Amino acid sequence: MAASTSLLSHWDIPAEPTLPPRSLDETIERCIEDFGWVQMFQAILVSLAWFFDAQQIFISVFTDAEPSWHCTDDSVCNSFSNICQLPKNSWAWDWPAHTSIISDWGLECSTSFITGLPASSFFFGCLVGGLGLATLADSTLGRKNMLLFSCLMMSLSSIFTVFSPNIWIYSALKFINGFGRATVGTCALVLSTELVGKRWRGQAGVIGFFCFTLGFLSLPVMAYVNIGSSWRTLYLWISVPTILYCILVHFLVHESPRWLFVKGRKEEAVTTLKSMAPTATAFTMSFSNILVEQESWNDNIYSSIWILLNKQWAARRLSALMVTAFGIGMVYYGMPLALGNLSVNLYLGVTLNALSELPASLITFFLIGKINRKDSLLGFTILSGICSVLCVVMGRIWPSLQIAMELISFFNTCGAFNMSLIYTLELFPTCVRNSAISMVRQALVLGGAFSPLLVAAGRKNNLITFGVFGIAIGFCGLPLIGLPETRGGTICDTMDEEEYKQNEKAAAAANLA
Repeated sequence: MAASTSLLSHWDIPAEPTLPPRSLDETIERCIEDFGWVQMFQAILVSLAWFFDAQQIFISVFTDAEPSWHCTDDSVCNSFSNICQLPKNSWAWDWPAHTSIISDWGLECSTSFITGLPASSFFFGCLVGGLGLATLADSTLGRKNMLLFSCLMMSLSSIFTVFSPNIWIYSALKFINGFGRATVGTCALVLSTELVGKRWRGQAGVIGFFCFTLGFLSLPVMAYVNIGSSWRTLYLWISVPTILYCILVHFLVHESPRWLFVKGRKEEAVTTLKSMAPTATAFTMSFSNILVEQESWNDNIYSSIWILLNKQWAARRLSALMVTAFGIGMVYYGMPLALGNLSVNLYLGVTLNALSELPASLITFFLIGKINRKDSLLGFTILSGICSVLCVVMGRIWPSLQIAMELISFFNTCGAFNMSLIYTLELFPTCVRNSAISMVRQALVLGGAFSPLLVAAGRKNNLITFGVFGIAIGFCGLPLIGLPETRGGTICDTMDEEEYKQNEKAAAAANLA
């Protein structure tokens, strides 16, 4: 049973008369409901983690790409020849061998399992890291420290990747890299939205999506600038700035006041609220009459996962979102990798895909307060599935429209990706929010883990790649139908508070009936 605890702070005015208790959500809203410069700075700085996260996810599009080649002996070679059946001296790479791991380590004739192993190892590392680290941000480390740890581990493992001598060590380091960055996006999203009021919650979350898009866009630019250079150079370009970012996070980012209150660290929470408040309200407000529901079950690092699975309503929401996220992840992480299977320039294709994230983020940013979360998420998944299947059809009857269908499908997938995370953080209370989003992101990553193998197997037949993509995301969105809408609702801080809100809605619906 949860117990109400009155939190006192040394800023309270002794002569102040006894006031009726206020909820934690009401108190925080009164302090930071306006979006001031301090909050904007905090939201942007925290969201920058998405920029470096995107680089780590999609760098293999260039470092692991299969390079182009040309014939050097026309008597035994032509452009339609199978490179594995030609004498070694009858062909050559168009660029130096060190531009890709395929040419650097002589993997051009290896199986799809070998060539897809590094990318799959990365995603499986994300999966294991998400399961192992997901609850630390809710239980012991907090949002800020978890973000700092993840970014630091991500950057250091990326630096070690530069020294990989073969595909096996490279794949192992990619696994460690994925393990480290597994909670970057989750912590950044939760922390940025908990540092602002309800009115700006959606917009603060979308800032991270913009940063992710910019990080994705930066990759083809860096790859083009370093064209002909070693693939190892790209890893240095993305790892060193991340270390500098970690220093900024350590000294400048605040911890979530919601998490601090729930954990009983009242003095730190009050100090944080006063430092971020855009008006003088927080300096004259009494914090002595705040009621914080302390969760009696939250006594170890995995208790939040346990309660999510044992509360029927939470398990139902989480399972539906994870099924949907699996389909979204397969397409979101797989389509950029599959661009090499289409008849389009790789640099142009990646740039167009990255640019298609911008309108998806803009739509989310400007319409987040006006559109229903569930309906829009369901619509995005269905449209993406239809266009992905049409990509296969157009490849057979109208090849020039194939890339157009791919871009429309990826645009809708980006919209679904953004909306799924916003929807998840609104469906679950503070005490388990980070864990719930982490679980949904692990479902995204699990879908992504299968995509490199599908891409490698579909180099001869796009039906294996884009056909499966379309079916997966289209049908995986259907479990959303039974979930509640969250637009305009309040954020709860405990499971008991969320259940009380549900019971009130059920009672109101019964009275109307």
